Amino acid sequence: MITSRVSKIQWSFFLVVTLSTMSLRGQSVEDLFTRAEATDFAETTSYEEVMELSKSLAELSDNIHLTTFGYTNEGRALPLLVVGAPDASAEAVLGTGKTRVYVQGNIHGGEVCGKEALLMLLRRYAMGRYPSWSEELVLLIAPIYNADGNERVLLRNRPRQHGPIGGMGQRPNAQGLDLNRDHTKLDSPEARSLVRLMTEYDPHVAIDLHTTNGTRHAYHLTYSPPLHPNTPTAIDGLLRDRWLPEITRLIKEKHGWDYYYYGNAGGRGGGSGWRTFDHRPRFNNNYVGLRNRFAILSEAYAYASFEDRVLGSLWFVEEILDYAEQNAAEIREIVEAADLQSVVGTELATRADFARSETEVSILMGEVDEVRHPNTGEIILLRRDVSIPTQMHEYGTFSPSETETAPEGYYVLPEGEAAIERLEAHGITVLRHAIEREHVVQRFQIDSTRTNPNSFQGRNERTVWGQWISTTETLPVGTAYVSVDQPLGRLAFTLLEPRSDDGFVSWAILDEEIEGGTLPILRESPETR
Repeated sequence: MITSRVSKIQWSFFLVVTLSTMSLRGQSVEDLFTRAEATDFAETTSYEEVMELSKSLAELSDNIHLTTFGYTNEGRALPLLVVGAPDASAEAVLGTGKTRVYVQGNIHGGEVCGKEALLMLLRRYAMGRYPSWSEELVLLIAPIYNADGNERVLLRNRPRQHGPIGGMGQRPNAQGLDLNRDHTKLDSPEARSLVRLMTEYDPHVAIDLHTTNGTRHAYHLTYSPPLHPNTPTAIDGLLRDRWLPEITRLIKEKHGWDYYYYGNAGGRGGGSGWRTFDHRPRFNNNYVGLRNRFAILSEAYAYASFEDRVLGSLWFVEEILDYAEQNAAEIREIVEAADLQSVVGTELATRADFARSETEVSILMGEVDEVRHPNTGEIILLRRDVSIPTQMHEYGTFSPSETETAPEGYYVLPEGEAAIERLEAHGITVLRHAIEREHVVQRFQIDSTRTNPNSFQGRNERTVWGQWISTTETLPVGTAYVSVDQPLGRLAFTLLEPRSDDGFVSWAILDEEIEGGTLPILRESPETR
């Protein structure tokens, strides 16, 4: 047991003493506990309890404001708690000039430690625990993103995970979609709500809280920056060279726990090693990186106890926010510079593969005990306090396997309305032609195409092969022009390039047009410059 950890008895005493001395509009101590705390971490907080606790916290503190930022598939309002601004509106938040940090829990309804940690963090803030954060930061906290999935509690969801033993929600939303695969195609109302928030509130930093699957390692928590090779280098550099290493050092110093880059030990892709996940922007942190923003993925260890997962997530967010407060101006400067940097004419990745570390690294592998779930009798796993340094190559970054020169812009013909509508939903600037015009452009000539016979996330993914050729086209009224020389140019490129491994073509959004023989996406030809 870590000696620096506060016991439940000490923490309960701290709450009672602190809150009993505060005359906070008649709120009672019981209203401020999460269900996890109230049940000794046997259960997790429901959607209704999140909403009730959020309302109480907003009433308890003049500096916490509650609003909503959209709806789930089943019509549940998604709560957003705004800390450090005059009110919860986007105008008020932007008007502060402070560094804006978005923190999200529960994108997967069975990975509930982030939700509990964020509610505890808000209560600590209301009690005066972090007095200096609001001087430099505005926090945008969404504790329960996949609210529909959260409510589908079963004892056998995530069956090997160690608690909560009273059950937890399901991974997908009510449509059966994994919300952490929906950031580019936007097939869910939750994803559309999120990208609208990203556009309106424009956070400089986004934090996404999860729980791991798979490998039995010794880390209490693993993390990841954006993984797409097209992420601005200054964002990747600050995260990898300073921010994440400093947090890792402080967690070890304060709590005795090891944190490290997310990975799983295995042999996928040739040779054993420590492999991160996927570079594509369908994943939250990769998507945020292509919007020129800092992103941090948190993965609490599934086989640590539920209480330890909550505490580990809470401590991680605390350290992230401490660093953001201390380096707020630099974070804003890096983001502003990335927005001003044009990618037109540069080689950008359309596809990517794992990059192997030059030398082997030491990964801390672990062990677990098999214990019986008290309600089902089935085996669940509990982290054993064992750390086994193991040498292996690390596959923690990606290199381009295919590139394309970013054009000045794209034309999307009216028959590609499904793509145009999604571009606008992402917040990408789109200009519609009001008159017909003839233009020298590049058209992608498809040589061959392949559709995956197996449906994934409700779609049969498509791959096309071909080349851009110059041609003169008559662009009809309603043609949309998308400049790549805009702050979201990296994202526009990824969505519109036909060979992109996570664009509109790959997600089969333009299948009807492709089956008809043409792709309704053209490029600005170099001949027109």
